[in-house]
This record gives sequence, structure tokens and C-alpha cells, in this order.
Amino acid sequence: MKTYLVGADEVGRGSLFGPVIAAAVILGSYKNSGLKDSKKLSEKKRISLFNDIKKNAKRVSIGEATVEEIDSLNIKEASLLAMKRAILGLKVKNIEVIVDGIDIPKIKFPCKAIIKADNKISEVMAASIVAKIFRDNLMIDFSKKYPNFSLEKNKGYPTKEHLNILKSLGPTEYHRKSFKPVLNAR
Repeated sequence: MKTYLVGADEVGRGSLFGPVIAAAVILGSYKNSGLKDSKKLSEKKRISLFNDIKKNAKRVSIGEATVEEIDSLNIKEASLLAMKRAILGLKVKNIEVIVDGIDIPKIKFPCKAIIKADNKISEVMAASIVAKIFRDNLMIDFSKKYPNFSLEKNKGYPTKEHLNILKSLGPTEYHRKSFKPVLNAR
């Protein structure tokens, strides 16, 4: 039985708002020389690659950890939980996993953490792109419910504008209460 390589990455660890999102990707026979770490791509290129990956990769899965889980566990553990959910969501048993970073999720598959894997391994680059676009789209949706927070621009990250709005309006139910800037704004 063939063993598939899975790349997993998360996005939103440093955000003050909303869930942390992870993606797990099996590229299979899909190849694209344009894959890079999502942070090194323009938004337009990320969206194009996201659509291409979703259409042509063998498997793609998203996992998330909620604000409540982030606040009760801590951001590191919540990120690993989101990754675990994304990996299990692939529903494939014959896999080996590479995650970006230094920690690995608690899974029953061979798994290796590689620092800067999102710069080195195509599957992790693809996961980085998928997670980023998925979370960005989620923040755009949230911006309709919370228009005063400019989430479509800051994506929940602690920009100067977001911090000023947070101080002025106070946190929403989707702000991470365990994060210092949110605690200070209450």
C-alpha cells in the first residue's frame, strides 16, 4: 500500500480574534512550481494557488480550534489540536506527516516537525496557503458581523488600528480573552 506524504500548517496563532485554523494536504500527483510559504505570496497569487490546490490535490482538509479552546488550552496546544483535526479529516490511514514548526500534534501516524517546512516542502507550502486563505475568508465573513473592527483588513491581528478599536469598543465574544491585549481592553 502506498504511503502518502501529508503537509500540515496552521495560521492565526498571533491573532487576537477568532479560531486558529490548520490545513492538511496530500498533493499526490499534483505539482506546481509556484508553491511557496503563504507569507511570501501576494494575495492574488495565494487565492489562485488555493483554488488550484483545492481542485487538483489528492486530499485537502481543514481543522480548527475555537476561541474557547484557545483560551482554555493555550495557543500552542490549540494549534496542535487544529492540526490533529485537519490531519484526521483527510480520512487516510497510510500517511506520514510533516508539520511546520517544532511541535507535533498527538496523532498515531509517523510525524515530523521541521522548522520552516513551509519554505522547503511542497505539501506544507500547500497547507500554508490553504489555511491562510480559509482563515482570511473567515475573517472577511466575521467583518460583516463586526464591521467596526476592520477584520477584513487586519484579519484579527494586533495592528495599531485593531488595538485602538479594541480599547474603544471592548472585546467581542470572538476575541481571545487569554491574550494580553484583549485582557487589557476589558
